[in-house]
Amino acid sequence: MATRMTSTATTTSAEEMYDALAARLGDVLPDFELRHKAEIAAEINRLKAERGAVILGHNYMEPALFHSVCDFKGDSLELSRLAATVAGDPIVFCGVRFMAETAKILNPGKTVLLPTARGGCSLAESITASDVRRLKKRFPGVPVVTYVNTYADVKAETDICCTSGNAVQVVESLDSDRVIFLPDEFLAKNVARETGKRVIFPTVNGNSSSASDGGELQYEMVGWRGRCEVHEQFTPEDIATVRRQFPDVMVLAHPECPPEVVDASDFAGSTSAMVRAVQESSAERYLLLTECSMADNIVAENPEKEMVRLCSVRCPHMNEITLENVRDALLHDRWPVDVPEPSRTRARASIERMLEIG
Repeated sequence: MATRMTSTATTTSAEEMYDALAARLGDVLPDFELRHKAEIAAEINRLKAERGAVILGHNYMEPALFHSVCDFKGDSLELSRLAATVAGDPIVFCGVRFMAETAKILNPGKTVLLPTARGGCSLAESITASDVRRLKKRFPGVPVVTYVNTYADVKAETDICCTSGNAVQVVESLDSDRVIFLPDEFLAKNVARETGKRVIFPTVNGNSSSASDGGELQYEMVGWRGRCEVHEQFTPEDIATVRRQFPDVMVLAHPECPPEVVDASDFAGSTSAMVRAVQESSAERYLLLTECSMADNIVAENPEKEMVRLCSVRCPHMNEITLENVRDALLHDRWPVDVPEPSRTRARASIERMLEIG
């Protein structure tokens, strides 16, 4: 498992924390902000030690948080695996709600705290459990693959979950000529092309559709018109503009980007795959087409790498997670996440099938 632990995650002195953050983020954040963040981070680490808590941080966390208090960091697949076995209690999940739900689904005996009251996600909110049930009724017997960027009640209607990193593996693991793949439109199109499947987008209860909804059309994949409000903003023109200025740039795109953006890129993969690609590449310049705070986190750990600063797109939901909110979560047990039965048990089955594939 490729999760990572930071030495600063146990630092309780504000001065030591400042020194560590300044060494890593001195070129990213101004000094006055580093001093302020260091004091809060040190307080969080003291609270964490007192309570026996563990903090999980997604790759999209803002740099001062990502490099100070997270015990484990990674993408949704890595953190899903970790959530099933982590020993700390409470678990503070620095991500969005569906991620914290996954931790609770896999580790129901632990208190899971989400450091924001909402922690939404445009993808998770694009589809409901009722939508999935209608699709299953319309396409009986077709297995349902659901991206982990969904809420627990949707996962409960699913045969198997996937992440952006293992979606192709999951689809190819099914003993079926056809598959329902939900809810990300662009991820579905990218997976369909990689697996050689023809994808349709039927209309269900007002969800937008292609001209034909699949009655007479030959198809192997049924998709849904959900989109990430960050990744849908990138265009091939963005890439062309950067390449004209920096012909040697390596462009990395997340699979939630439109297919034409993935085509114009040099690499496409999950957030952790993008991190590894940058670390292993000999290129001097990189352009990341994903949530932009991740570029700062990569630069902090790889100061010899140069990031082209096209990206100015932050996920408004990930941006709700701050050091101040993490501190308040530990001080006041905010905001506990619960997944009621029977949704939890059914959702767990679909997640565990994904984890078995890797």
